[in-house]
Amino acid sequence: MSVPSQTLTTASSHALLARARAVIPGGVNSPVRAFRAVGGTPRFIASAHGPWLVDVDGNRLVDLLCSWGPMILGHRHPDVLDAVNHAAAQGFSFGTPSEGEVLLAEEIVARVAPVEQVRLVSSGTEATMSAIRLARGFTGRDVIVKFAGCYHGHVDALLAAAGSGVATFALPDSAGVPADMTAETIVLPYNDIAALEAVFAARGGEIAAVITEAAPGNMGVVPPVVGFTDALRRVTSAHGALLISDEVMTGFRCSRAGWLGLEGVPAAGAPDLFTFGKVMGGGFPAAAFGGRADIMAHLAPEGPVYQAGTLSGNPVAAAAGLATLRGCTEDLYPRLEATATVIADAASAALTAEGVPHTVQWAGSMFSIFFREDPVRTYADARAQDTAAFGRFFHAMLDAGVHLPPSAFEAWFVSGAHDDEALDVITTALPAAARAAAAAD
Repeated sequence: MSVPSQTLTTASSHALLARARAVIPGGVNSPVRAFRAVGGTPRFIASAHGPWLVDVDGNRLVDLLCSWGPMILGHRHPDVLDAVNHAAAQGFSFGTPSEGEVLLAEEIVARVAPVEQVRLVSSGTEATMSAIRLARGFTGRDVIVKFAGCYHGHVDALLAAAGSGVATFALPDSAGVPADMTAETIVLPYNDIAALEAVFAARGGEIAAVITEAAPGNMGVVPPVVGFTDALRRVTSAHGALLISDEVMTGFRCSRAGWLGLEGVPAAGAPDLFTFGKVMGGGFPAAAFGGRADIMAHLAPEGPVYQAGTLSGNPVAAAAGLATLRGCTEDLYPRLEATATVIADAASAALTAEGVPHTVQWAGSMFSIFFREDPVRTYADARAQDTAAFGRFFHAMLDAGVHLPPSAFEAWFVSGAHDDEALDVITTALPAAARAAAAAD
């Protein structure tokens, strides 16, 4: 893939990347940050405020990453900053229970009606790993069903046809994962009710749980087709399996109650377990899993399923998460959707004017622009897009001061801080970016 010449100064980012590669694999601590999917040098960020990033070279960039979702209020929101400063002044970590974790758990339970209890952890990966262990312990079964293109963190048993970074780098589905781990995972096409029914007809008595992203955002935004979520609940209930809804990305981002708040509780009943992360941590390492009280009662110390974490419920992270959720008021979500619509409509108009095939898909204010004409319903659909065109588009936007997700398989995020100035920078950059996307390599 050819990479357009940079118009912004990047010497300091180049130098930091060289230093980082000597001590960090690939120079990054999470693979998609490496820009391998789009080429070029990742920007090392020095600071952020509101909708803006400032890199180590002093370039000011409109942020459409929002730290991959958590910065829903914008960077350094004053209420969150005050909460963090107050909590840090009392101590960084206690290794004991504290009131802040209770307040955060109460806020989550109040927002998501089917969730009766939660356990706080430190990452989305830890949340999904723990939910899977709990589902197996509760049912006494071992097999897990997941969907191609849905990413649930780097859990051994779930890192198969996982989308996101795996899609970006075309890694083997199970590199470094023992065969006996993946043998207990069944991967189905997303949005395929017939495939779901068939696998349960054949192996329903062995299946502990189905886990799915509530509305996938890790192969790009691919919402469930009408009836799919209800089918998940109906089929799992009929066979005594649990349904785990992964709202690490959509939780509290799509609505006050996440994707569940938009789609509603399925006619066949609510999922049994949920996983949360990103927004609920306010930019700090915090996540949670939760659900029905009778299932959660199987966790130690009440039950036999062991799960623990030294930093779980960390007081500073809990304070950031609670302040962020309290800032996610009912009026925030229409503003987010209006902002996202302005950006998506302008991008679509610019791409259409240049004859670039594309389609826009939504989950609340989360959206993706796929560089193909037809709707995306499956992981195979997502992979059948023009990723080279996206790379050219990405770099043209970056040159103009807009930082998009550096992968065609990711969602775009906005915040409550994206103002007219930020929108003007974005919309001004789009025509040239569309022309770059239309150009041949």
